[in-house]
Parts: sequence; C-alpha cells; structure tokens
Amino acid sequence: MNYLAHIYLSGDNSLVTIGNFIADTIKGSSYKDYPKPIQIGVLLHRHIDTFTDAHSVVRQSTKRLHAKYSHYSGVIVDILYDHFLAKNWEQYSSTPLDVYAHNFYDSLDKHYDILPLRVKKMMPYMMADNWLVSYASIEGIAKVLWGMDRRTKNKSGMHGAVHELEVFYSDFESEFTLFFNELITFSKHKLIELS
Repeated sequence: MNYLAHIYLSGDNSLVTIGNFIADTIKGSSYKDYPKPIQIGVLLHRHIDTFTDAHSVVRQSTKRLHAKYSHYSGVIVDILYDHFLAKNWEQYSSTPLDVYAHNFYDSLDKHYDILPLRVKKMMPYMMADNWLVSYASIEGIAKVLWGMDRRTKNKSGMHGAVHELEVFYSDFESEFTLFFNELITFSKHKLIELS
C-alpha cells in the first residue's frame, strides 16, 4: 500500500501513524531505537506490506500490469489503490480528506525532530502539492507516477500506467474495495497484537 493507506490503517495514535509512514526508511532492527509507538507503526507497516504482497486480489491487479511494467507492477498498484481510497474516502472516514491530510501534516511538523532525514527532505514537497488529497484525482495520480518514473531514471515507464488505470478503472476499483476491507480487519487485529 502507499502513503494514504498506511496512514489510515494506523489508527488514532499519532506516533504509531508516523512509525507506519516512515517505515520504508527504517532498515532492519534500527526501529528499536525509536519510542515504542513508532516501533509499533514500523512493524505494522511491515505486516501490511507482507499481507498485501501475498493477497490474491492484489496479485490479480498486478498481473494486469506485469507484461508492461514487470517488477514495478506492485508499486503501481499501491499508488492506484491509494487513488481509490482517496476518491472514496467518505466511505472509510467521517473526517473529510483535506482535514485529515492537514492534521497529518501538522503531526509531522510536531514530531519533526524524530523523523529520518529522507522524510524531512520529502515533507516540503508532500505538503506543498498536498499529495494525500491529490491522490483523489487521476491528474494527481499521474503526477505521482511521473515522479516515481523520474526516480527510476525513466526506466520503469510508470507514468504510462495512467492509461491502464483509465482502461481498467472499474476492475481496479472493485479489486481495491474487496481487498481493502480485508486489510482494514487485518490491520486492526495486528495493531491490537503489537500493542
């Protein structure tokens, strides 16, 4: 899953949420250097990724992209799924997405001192372009995919996946909905287990 899903699945504890958000920059057992709630967030993130990668519905989505995008298919599906979460946000949260995103950015500011350098460097771009809210539009997702493509020095061709999103829109959306409901349940149980 991508940023918005990981943040959403973290529950109400802001430090667990930050741990989940920064988890990709925390390698190996170095998460143990952080306060307990951040450790829980990092571990939750890892469990979510494992659950997601092994799930048959997610594999169905990635299979649709594999011939063209190879091992980048999983990354693309993570981003596309964040689009459907943002687009259908009111089905998952009573807090409007723009308010939710603003609260999260405030939390990042508040806990700035404990954030890894890579996250600190990314934050201004994330906030200026309001990534979490921008995911709700196809244009926003296109921008994210272009950015990811640049990171691979344009080897991945990921920017082209907007075409597949538009062509197979209802397939991706129904797969997301089916999978995400299961992921919510999984994450709630895992959070209780880790706490």
